[in-house]
Amino acid sequence: MHQTLGAVRLAYRSRIAYLVKSGMIDNAVQVFDEMRHSSYRVFSFDYNRFIGVLVKESRFELAEALYKDMTPMGFSLIPFTYSRFISGLCIVKNFDLIEALLRDMETLGYIPDIWAFNIYLDLLCRERNIGFAVQTFFCMARRGREPDVVSYTILINGLFRAGKVTDAVEIWNEMIRSGVHPDNKACAALVVGLCHARKVDLAYEMVADEIKSARVKLSAVVYNALISGFCRAGRIEKAEALKSFMGKSGCEPDLVTYNVLLNFYYDNNMLKKAEGVMSEMVRSGIQPDVYSYNQLLKRHCRVVHVDKCYSFMVKEMEPRGLCDVVSYSTLIETFCRASNTSKAYKLFEEMRQKGIVTNVVTYTSLIKAFLREGNSGVAKKLLDQMTELGLSPDRIFYTTILDHLCKSGNLDKAYGVFSDMIEHGITPDAVSYNALISGLCRSCRVTEALKLFKDMQSKECCPDELTFKFIIGGLVRENKLSAAYKIWDQMMEKGFTLDRDVSDTLIKASCSDSVSADA
Repeated sequence: MHQTLGAVRLAYRSRIAYLVKSGMIDNAVQVFDEMRHSSYRVFSFDYNRFIGVLVKESRFELAEALYKDMTPMGFSLIPFTYSRFISGLCIVKNFDLIEALLRDMETLGYIPDIWAFNIYLDLLCRERNIGFAVQTFFCMARRGREPDVVSYTILINGLFRAGKVTDAVEIWNEMIRSGVHPDNKACAALVVGLCHARKVDLAYEMVADEIKSARVKLSAVVYNALISGFCRAGRIEKAEALKSFMGKSGCEPDLVTYNVLLNFYYDNNMLKKAEGVMSEMVRSGIQPDVYSYNQLLKRHCRVVHVDKCYSFMVKEMEPRGLCDVVSYSTLIETFCRASNTSKAYKLFEEMRQKGIVTNVVTYTSLIKAFLREGNSGVAKKLLDQMTELGLSPDRIFYTTILDHLCKSGNLDKAYGVFSDMIEHGITPDAVSYNALISGLCRSCRVTEALKLFKDMQSKECCPDELTFKFIIGGLVRENKLSAAYKIWDQMMEKGFTLDRDVSDTLIKASCSDSVSADA
């Protein structure tokens, strides 16, 4: 009898395996269902195996139904199946079921494997649920799932994206203390994040040992982030030294490296240096691309008459096929700055005739220029064109209009634009908030500015150095020195510094308050 039952069960399993291998999953489901409802006992092994198949085929609803069916029977998944199930559910972002599976695993004394753990951690970070990601990270470590270098890299990236620079640095330090050796991707996450936060010195300091010891073969991404960071900080000697070191360390400068240096040299009118970089690129077999030429065009637009810039674009760039929307937008912006909106508009029409697709940047320059001239009719026409083309205003567009309205004293209209921005699903960043906060502070409406200051923090938008300076300046202007001093405390906690004259005023005010209190 037992032999007969075993033979029938084996026959069911063989049929299911054959159907799965043949890609006939629906038929396999039918056979498994038939097996479950037959008089032949189904074991935990069968559920584990078939749920694994369903997860692999992304049949998550059916996998969940079978999981719920097996639990009252005293069956459970093995850690491997649980881990694959969680990994699959991360693709469809089924957080509720993931959490339920994790709770069940904890009850059974299981922990997800490192693969599932990292996939789930990455999902939490990508979905901006960074607080829960950190909580999960340490909770899993306490339960015995030691993070690897990938886990740390994911969390560092997530913290930087959330603007939590100090926390990201602490996680890096925790990784080093735990004896986990950073790899190139971990170094890139740290360096790119710190350089983006304008902390290039800290970035260099934290990976200096890796650079000098060559324990890790660092990619051009790491070097380029540092070079870009030092260029942004005006430290070109340091950037050039790093670029020279790249070749010695076995990482040759690439097109991005050269373009970063070109950008700095053109911005600072270091023409011989720029020409030298262009020549070195060609010698190295790296052809200047459209970005390289656009940097050169931007430089010409600053120092050469704009008509000659147009000639350079047509004669030098177009024949090489290196003329794009950025090239035209650069010239349009230059004409707009020169208050030659008619020529800018003609250039706008020319690019459309040539089949070069306009973008939000092109429209932003023109709309801002026509608004500045008081020609709201043309500005409205251009905005309508954007809508017809399906070009949704982006954060830069809204911020540009906000900045213009605030500087023109049209704060009520600026509030309307700010609200419109949020209604269209565009989250304001620090620059957007700064435009409105600055306008309010200049207009002696610092109470409203403070409300915005609190609002941006409640929405996890980190104030930058300018935000603090605008708020403190507005409070000083309205003689609210005690409140200004408190904001200054917050500013220093973030590692930002205040202008000397303003800080002196606050220190004197603080001393006066202390004397008054003592009296």
